[in-house]
Amino acid sequence: MFRLPALSLLLLAVPAASAAEPTYWQDVRPALRKHCTVCHSARNVDEPDLSGGLALDSYEGILKGVKGPLFQAGKSGDSRLIRCLVTDDVEKRMPLGGKPVPPEMVAVLRAWIDSGAKEGVRSDAEAAPVVTSRPPRLRKLDVTLATAATPPPGVLGPAAPAPLKLILNVGPLAPVTAVCFSPDGKLLAVGAYGRVTLWDARTGRPLRTLTNVLAAVNDVRFSPDGTLLAVGGGQPSAKGDLRLYRTSDWKLLGVLGGHEDVVNSVAFSPDGKRLASASFDRTVRVWDVSKGGGTPPLLERTLTGHSDFVYAVAFGPDGSWLVSASKDRSAKLVETATGKSRLTFGDRDQDAIAVAVDPAGSVVVVSGLEPGITWWNARTGEKLRTQTGHSVAVHELCFSRDGKMLASAGGDGTVRLWNGSTGAALRTLSAGSMQYAVALSPDGKVVAAGGFDGLVRLWEAQSGRQLATLLSLPARDGEADWLALTPEGYAAASPKLMSGGRWTMGNAAPPADAVWKALTNPERVAEALQGKEPKAPTFGN
Repeated sequence: MFRLPALSLLLLAVPAASAAEPTYWQDVRPALRKHCTVCHSARNVDEPDLSGGLALDSYEGILKGVKGPLFQAGKSGDSRLIRCLVTDDVEKRMPLGGKPVPPEMVAVLRAWIDSGAKEGVRSDAEAAPVVTSRPPRLRKLDVTLATAATPPPGVLGPAAPAPLKLILNVGPLAPVTAVCFSPDGKLLAVGAYGRVTLWDARTGRPLRTLTNVLAAVNDVRFSPDGTLLAVGGGQPSAKGDLRLYRTSDWKLLGVLGGHEDVVNSVAFSPDGKRLASASFDRTVRVWDVSKGGGTPPLLERTLTGHSDFVYAVAFGPDGSWLVSASKDRSAKLVETATGKSRLTFGDRDQDAIAVAVDPAGSVVVVSGLEPGITWWNARTGEKLRTQTGHSVAVHELCFSRDGKMLASAGGDGTVRLWNGSTGAALRTLSAGSMQYAVALSPDGKVVAAGGFDGLVRLWEAQSGRQLATLLSLPARDGEADWLALTPEGYAAASPKLMSGGRWTMGNAAPPADAVWKALTNPERVAEALQGKEPKAPTFGN
């Protein structure tokens, strides 16, 4: 017969020590970080659309609350903080659009409030930064932009003439993860971490930057009539973010909650009445956006046919079906109204990342970590062909509006153009950096792409000639720096960026003022973006 040792019996007889009272730093903040501070943080407190003006990532912030205190120590039952977590009203319950927080978290918060809401001791990892009279210099990396501009001998000093290069000490840049033209071709929306920049596609000037987005921006799409902009992204493994903006004044119309992980792709139906969102939470959600800005979007259906991350989604031409691509190595064609699966396209050994549908609805094109681009019959599911060209992953695919051209963005630093009917290779556009996003202008004449180096490049689709490179930086003190530069060297830029840039000519450093004087020409930049090939710039008198 088994018996406990005498020492164990003695230990069992000793009353357990009373549990330590919970504190903010040891107990509350870890729970808030998991469920709340992705939105409610000091970083987002000035963006009320994200944080509501509330920061919970510091003891001072949670005590301050917003529009009054969140709680009174010793009275958890009367606390706004507790009520907003446990209410049955899903329009008021936090986190908005997400699952209720676990009961264990609510219990921790109640115990903390009832025991006096003590701060506790910060760990070394949470220690406040040391403020000195001279803050440490932020590390910056050079971003080098080459041009073909070559001054005549002697104009910019004794150095031998060589093509000019612009060096900007602004790196590393946030990768460009999304690009999209407006239906009229006048705007180019560009997504990077924490912001969407709206560029005038005809002049190369930024018109507006949207910063009331949550963390990563993975996709941007205009509605077919151009009145709405959908932005998908979020915080990986924490919260998906899907937002709708009205393009007339860029007002945020709504945050479409429910995705439990990042939204990686969004697509409007051709009639503009529905919006589909694909997420790493393994679902595709279909939203009714037919009421425009007057009524909040309605979740029509959640599609759960994939067993892993869903990377991309695209509608068929009449909106009655959609296709999604997944980490489960398949693409699925599903009826929009019923959610019924009609076809599965599955010839891959690795993730299916990108999917596109031709405007006629006859072909579905799929690619991913395996760089071959596979063409499928959208009606029968028959595999038509696999086109090779990219050497590594294809991140995005898109057809031109007339279906005559397919563009692909590759991790091999190229954008490739293909015949939209036969799949034959047309031309390769070299970007030199991993490309995540690609878009074709509505008239099919311009290709825009963005990637790891944080730059947007535009090419003429017919010839493959590069038109310009666009660069934008996060705003500081209310102003965002930017640059539009043509291969010939013509530039349009913000004054601060110009003053901080330096030029090189071979191994020499010509006087920056003289170079900017010769090359600063917004009119030439605009002409280049509209397809006119600029003449070589002139230097000197």
